[in-house]
Amino acid sequence: MWKTRITELLGIDYPIIQGAMAYISESQLAASIYHAGGAGVIASGGFTVDEVQNYIHEVRDMCGSRAVFGVNLMLQAPNKDDIAQLVCDEKVPFVTIGAGNASPYIAPLHQAGVRALAIVPTVKLAQRVQERGADAIIIEGMEAGGHDGKLTLMALMENVIPSVEVPVIAAGGIVDGRGIAAALIMGASGVQMGTRFLLSEECQVHPAYKEAIIHASDKDSTVTGFSKNDSVRGLRNAFTRRYLEAEYSGASIDELRALSRGTTRRAVQEGDIHEGYVLAGMSLTHLNKIQPMQEIMEELVAETEKTLNKAATVIKE
Repeated sequence: MWKTRITELLGIDYPIIQGAMAYISESQLAASIYHAGGAGVIASGGFTVDEVQNYIHEVRDMCGSRAVFGVNLMLQAPNKDDIAQLVCDEKVPFVTIGAGNASPYIAPLHQAGVRALAIVPTVKLAQRVQERGADAIIIEGMEAGGHDGKLTLMALMENVIPSVEVPVIAAGGIVDGRGIAAALIMGASGVQMGTRFLLSEECQVHPAYKEAIIHASDKDSTVTGFSKNDSVRGLRNAFTRRYLEAEYSGASIDELRALSRGTTRRAVQEGDIHEGYVLAGMSLTHLNKIQPMQEIMEELVAETEKTLNKAATVIKE
């Protein structure tokens, strides 16, 4: 068990939060993270309100009424306000809020007893959500899978951590204990990880999706939509090549969104890793096997502690 501002805020053993992944992050994944000492997050992207509510109830059935888990509020989703009302009604322990300005949602969440963790891409937005009462801030670098900003995690840690008082959670490209240790040394109070947990036995993504990640290397990561301020990171395939050709041939944002509509679901649920969008972060080379969540978490904790202990030997008195 570790002690950071995030473990104290959320009441978890280790400051490791599972990032929400559309069509993927459901009850079984969230419950497995909680049982292993971290905090799982149920996605709202790709799910209906009824599905999210069922996942909330399933986590509590598997883990008990006092289980620590969250729901992601994706502000680009058309049902975002209904999801926000749901998490307030269900009194979910915490909510991560991304893909937009979290500020208007913080006070209503607090009134319902729900902690608000805002995902931000800049110092200015970090300070704004802090002023509005965010309990913690998640800074997500462009190394992350899915929707991205334009700054690296290192740049975000350098810029944001000294600029706010609330706890900061680092996200983007962290897949092992070395990355966790680096974030903690930089002043983060915890980390959010997504791609690493795709290779857990408990993750219900299509087996072909997992195999695509296992066989990927650092050269296989690509970003679409960068020129339109609509960046999404995933694995290079036939779909991304067609998208990028259209993007840099002058297609409009509406045309590009039409081109990509349904591609994440196709990859996640149907296993089409060629014409579907296999969302994943940049740190791919050493993700090469599927393991039980408990084993993954034990390895993360052990490697983090080993790395921190090694770092302490650098300074000689």
